[in-house]
Amino acid sequence: MRVHFIAIGGAIMHNLAIALKDKGYQVTGSDDVIFDPSKSILQKHGLLPVEFGFFPERITPDIDAIILGMHAKMDNAELTRAMELGLKVYSFPEYIFEQSKDKQRIVIAGSHGKTTITSMIMHVLQR
Repeated sequence: MRVHFIAIGGAIMHNLAIALKDKGYQVTGSDDVIFDPSKSILQKHGLLPVEFGFFPERITPDIDAIILGMHAKMDNAELTRAMELGLKVYSFPEYIFEQSKDKQRIVIAGSHGKTTITSMIMHVLQR
């Protein structure tokens, strides 16, 4: 499966890109600017874009899914090209939903304690 991230440098976006690469997907991405720690982590995993910017010519019909980062604008050149080609474009939440809709899910929400509760649940599930 081939997936392209528009705005791959976001905190959650780069982690999803790495997870999909580890799952065997062909992953590419673009962004206008990427800061550490995302930049170093993407580089370590071979996913850091060679040059920054958005390049519509990199959006081709063989891409199975486009995952759109929050800071990408609606007039983004890559997004425009993806829509012209009729490619499936997902926001991060939409993509996670599509990948998990037929699975049992545990959802943790709230203003405080999400990370702590998540780590406790992960610990219990691993045991």
